[in-house]
Amino acid sequence: MRFLYEMSKITSKDEKHRKNRRTEKQEEDKEEEEQEDSGVLFYVNKDGFPITNHVWDRMWNHVKKIHPDGDKMVQTIREAKELPKAPVHPAPTFQVNSSVPYRLEAVQDYMNDLQYNHTGTQFFEIRKNRPFTGLMDCAKEMIRESLPIKCLEAVILALYLTNGAQGLERFPISFKTQFNGNIHRHVVLGVYFAGRYGALGLSRRDDLMYKPLQYKSLADMAFDFEDAYKKYWHTVLKIKFGLPVSHDPHSFEQVQWKSVSLSMSKMSRVDLQKHIEDFTKDMKNRFKWSAISAYQYQKESKQSQPTSPRKQNPSRLSRREPSIAPSPKESTAAAVKESQSSTSTTDVASPVSKVTSDETKEKNVTEKKSNIASYAIRV
Repeated sequence: MRFLYEMSKITSKDEKHRKNRRTEKQEEDKEEEEQEDSGVLFYVNKDGFPITNHVWDRMWNHVKKIHPDGDKMVQTIREAKELPKAPVHPAPTFQVNSSVPYRLEAVQDYMNDLQYNHTGTQFFEIRKNRPFTGLMDCAKEMIRESLPIKCLEAVILALYLTNGAQGLERFPISFKTQFNGNIHRHVVLGVYFAGRYGALGLSRRDDLMYKPLQYKSLADMAFDFEDAYKKYWHTVLKIKFGLPVSHDPHSFEQVQWKSVSLSMSKMSRVDLQKHIEDFTKDMKNRFKWSAISAYQYQKESKQSQPTSPRKQNPSRLSRREPSIAPSPKESTAAAVKESQSSTSTTDVASPVSKVTSDETKEKNVTEKKSNIASYAIRV
């Protein structure tokens, strides 16, 4: 009996320990699901598609708390028998000769059509430490579902839609700002092409996402973002620049989100400009590797003309392709015709040839036959 009593104590302790571990794990999962965006916690859909009832109910409960109308608005939508169909926006497609500025504008217009996600639930799970090929799978899912997205999802989608654009370099730019005691975070995709900088992204504010290719330096674009934040009474605490991203959609490398972090609130613009210029010099050295990967990924329909003099030499081409070269009989016939034409022209042109004797004519004919035979053997 005593043995059984001790065993029951051990099992009860094990059960309590397991329950504690389960509760801790549930709390960790809840903390992982809740992330911060513009000072407000939001949920992340980790169950994939189609959306499960758990994620669906959790999203509506969150909307009740943050929407001014609350439960009334939720009931009118959920209890409605007929709702308008949500439009499915097709992703833009590009030809090989499409210009890069046109391509960037089309990508930004497509993300604007998807709209910014205000539901408080991020529909697509983005893990920054995933390989690049996994992030590209997430982008394909965004195109297939055609749902509203947030700023981080917009960066992944912009990377997917700009893959293969020759001469275009992409790198992430992250912001950390403060307003009314709350910390806000934002990310856009910086682009570089033909000596000009720009940005792609999505935000609640129009001047905090898309920037056309018009900035001569990266510092000018960073200061433009800072001025836009000041309009909304935000203080930019930090700005982070990542490294150029590969154009290979099957790459297993990770995106380098933070290579340089600068405290904009503690540094003057002169010092910031120096640090950003030093970073751009180092980043431009990495552009060559990224451009090579873009050239390997994009396959042009028309091949370029050969520049080597060996390829342009027809004699070498005829040797490599014997089926195109004439046969020995055809070459000998052509040589005989050339010899006859040459003799006829010489007979007409020079009167001395008419006076030549028969012996010299026979000698010339034998010499010409020997030359024709040797020429046919060489061919």
